[in-house]
Order: sequence, then C-alpha cells, then structure tokens
Amino acid sequence: QVQLVESGGGFVQPGGSLTLSCAVALFTPDLTFDDLHIGWFRQVPGKEQEGISCISRNNGQSDYADAAKGRFTVSKDSSKRTVFLHMADLKRDDTAVYTCAAETPHLWQNCHFTRPRLYNYWGQGTQVTVSS
Repeated sequence: QVQLVESGGGFVQPGGSLTLSCAVALFTPDLTFDDLHIGWFRQVPGKEQEGISCISRNNGQSDYADAAKGRFTVSKDSSKRTVFLHMADLKRDDTAVYTCAAETPHLWQNCHFTRPRLYNYWGQGTQVTVSS
C-alpha cells in the first residue's frame, strides 16, 4: 500500500512560481521509495486529465509534457520520500487540480506520464489557481 499526499497548492499570479510536494508513505513490505515511478497529473472540470510530468524509479530520470517543458521541474528527495514539482512562469491555463501518483514496479524502465492507467496509487489533489 502506498499513500501520497500533495501540498503546496494555492493562488499565484501569472508569471509567478509555486512548488508542490508529494509526500509518499509506504505500507507494503519490501517496497521502497525508489521502486516507484511518480507522476504528476492535472485536471480542470469538464476536461480530460492531463499528464504533465514524471520521475522514474531508480535512475530518477524525468520527463515532461510540452506544456510543462522548460517551466516545470520534477525532483525528489529520497531521504524524505518526497517528490517536488517546481512550477515557474505560471500561466492562467496552468490552473487545475494537481495530483501525484505512484506506479509500483512494472516492466517499463522509465515512467510515462501519458499512461495514467499504469499508476496504482493517487493522491487527493491540490488546487493551483493562477490569476491576477
């Protein structure tokens, strides 16, 4: 069992920055933080969920959607079992509920933010509102 809790959401003006945290708690024996792919997704009412980024197990390689590339950065602190999503130069259309998710070991070596079905556990989400 894996529990994820996001924090850091809130209101920010266009052009501003915000860092989200995803704290991971493990309740499954023999499962470690670095066994997990961690993905970030966002969704607004009436629209499809959008994968924006992920960071891979073991090697820590990150990947980004075009909408996030160059502005968002995913990192992790294994000692704290926490994944961060730093968002810079925020735009109004970045407004969404942001959710982190964890994928337990599978065949894929690298994470895929375009495949949410691969993720086993999901956080509750945190609202990010970009507005002046």
